[in-house]
Formats: sequence, structure tokens, C-alpha cells
Amino acid sequence: KKKKERPPIIMEIQSISKDNLFALLKSLERDYSVLVPVKKNETQFYESFAGIFSNTNMGKNGTSVAIGQVRALEPLKTFYFRARQKVAENFKDELPATGEKPLCLVGVKACDLKSFKIMDTVFNGPDYTDPFYVRAREQNLIISSDCTSTIESCFCLALHVNPHPEESFDLNLSEIGSGYVVETGSEKGADIVKRHQALFEEAAQGQLKERDEQRSRVSEEVRKNIEENRVPDQDRLAGVIKRNYNSSLWKEEGEKCVECGACNAICPTCHCFLLYDQQDNKNLARFRVWDSCLIKDFAEVAGGANPRPQLWMRLRNRFEKKFDFFPAITDVYACTGCGRCILACPAKIDIREVLRRNVENVS
Repeated sequence: KKKKERPPIIMEIQSISKDNLFALLKSLERDYSVLVPVKKNETQFYESFAGIFSNTNMGKNGTSVAIGQVRALEPLKTFYFRARQKVAENFKDELPATGEKPLCLVGVKACDLKSFKIMDTVFNGPDYTDPFYVRAREQNLIISSDCTSTIESCFCLALHVNPHPEESFDLNLSEIGSGYVVETGSEKGADIVKRHQALFEEAAQGQLKERDEQRSRVSEEVRKNIEENRVPDQDRLAGVIKRNYNSSLWKEEGEKCVECGACNAICPTCHCFLLYDQQDNKNLARFRVWDSCLIKDFAEVAGGANPRPQLWMRLRNRFEKKFDFFPAITDVYACTGCGRCILACPAKIDIREVLRRNVENVS
């Protein structure tokens, strides 16, 4: 049964200074565990705002908050679909209590927000809802932000994702010299602006112009990445995996793979998991942990039968699911163009090159 859609939120545009933004985050700590991206050695990581930062943008050891810049190392799924989570305890009907506050995630980028289109289908679809995921979706707060720079592995525009959020956020920050342009994207976000109205001002035309110019500059940088790496646009991907199903390219790429599963763990849309039980002298608990379709025993069944016994078959399966299966059932490619898997792969398998080879094989 199709879910009833809420009426669209009327987008409000405000501005906020950097000092007032930190005052806002300080206020939100009453209701949320606030996580902000910090920059260490040219890489962004999420850390606790309360544990590290005061009302400045510098933390301990010179660590700086990186609201803009590029996406963090951790994919957004880390906070909605935990790598290891207790899902049942001692045969009780109620969900295991965590005692944790909801999360306020700051600086989330558009490539990560796209992952909700896949994760919602899997964990909050018409046939099945995962209570842990749904609870996180309902309670967590997303304060997203525009990318203000790029890295060589960014190719979001090839998957028709702009490097600035356009949906699935509560508030969005566009970092400019004087502070941030703020857009509301939900009733929750609008309520936060209303309750903290003294921290906001009406966005000036000059601020909006600066935001738009920055968005254009960053988009052009991503387009340059795409052109230099000859990344095919998603309009050229329809049906190519299926038509290359028996191509030798899978064995060639599979020879590089070391079966580590890094691409699965770092991908914002990979969502496979397994369940296991753990018992001590007093308690029996069931845990859910991430699984990887690249690992040999992923699809193995009783008796040792395996529909994908060869590593290249499992590599092909990963591409088939992202670029064939999900477009067929959701009309969305299960890739966001974030480029994390490119940087994480020790064998240097480049998803952009694999897609290009598939397209060229059928051209």
C-alpha cells in the first residue's frame, strides 16, 4: 500500500553567522547528540560537538569543524543502520533500550542524502519496516550543507545528484564568507528556526548570489572530474550490466579484488546484514552486523552450495544490484557518486572505470 505523502514544505531562506550557528548547535544539545564533521589530515570525520568544541570553530589539537568542504569519511548509513546493533534480548517483545538521545547530524552532503532513497525502500518499504531504522529516521535531525570543494573521486553529477542538497534535510547550510545561508526542508527544521529566530536574519541578495556562484563553481569542478575520468552519465547506464553479464571484463576486474569488503562497508547504499546470537551466563541477545556480498560465504547455503562461488561473480553481483536491480524496482540507481569505494579499495578497482568499460562494450 502506497504511503500517504505529506504536503511539500514551503522553503524558507534565512542567514546565520558562524558564531550564531555554534550557539544554535549548543542549544540543540538539550535534545540531541550533536555530531559535526571535523577535518584531520585532509579527511573529514564526525565527532561529538559537546565532547570537543566550544563556541568557536576550533577544537582540541587544532582540529577544525568542516561544515562545508566535502562529504565525511563515514557514510550516512552509519547512523541509521548500525554496523553492529542489538536487535533482541532474552525473547522480550520490546526493542532493546539504548538510552541514547536522537542524533543531530551536521554537514551531511547531497550524495549521502540520496542514499535515503535506497535505504527507505529496504528498511521502510510497503512490505517491511525495520523499527530501528524507522525510529532513527523519525527522531534524528539532519542539518546538511553544500559542498564547497571537491576531491578527485567525486562524480555525483554523473548520477544526477547536485553537490548541494535539494531534499531529505531539515535545515541546509550554504557556507559563505559572512556565515551561512540557511534553507528549511521540513516542519522540524522550520520549527527550529522559529524557536531560535533571534539567531537568524533574512538572507540578503548578495548572500544568495555568493551561494549560487559557489554552487556553480563546485559543480564545474565535479564536471571536470567526470570528463577527465570519462565517467558515463547515468542515462547511458540503462541495461548495460545485463548486456555485459557474460563479458570477460568481470573476470579481469575480479582478478584485482582481494575480497576485503571495504567497498560494501564504506558505500552509503550497501545494506546487507546477518544475524547472530550471543549468550553469557545471564543473557541471550541477538545482534545484527553488516555483511558483504564480496565475501565468499555471503550467499553460501546449507550443504556448501553457492550460487556465486567465484570472486568475479560476486563483484558482478554488486554492480548488477546497484545498476540493474534497484533501477528496475525503484527507478533509482543505488550509487550516489560519492567516490568512497574508489579511495577505500586496496586493489584500486575504480567504479567509474568499470562503468565506462560496460558502456563501451555495448556502444
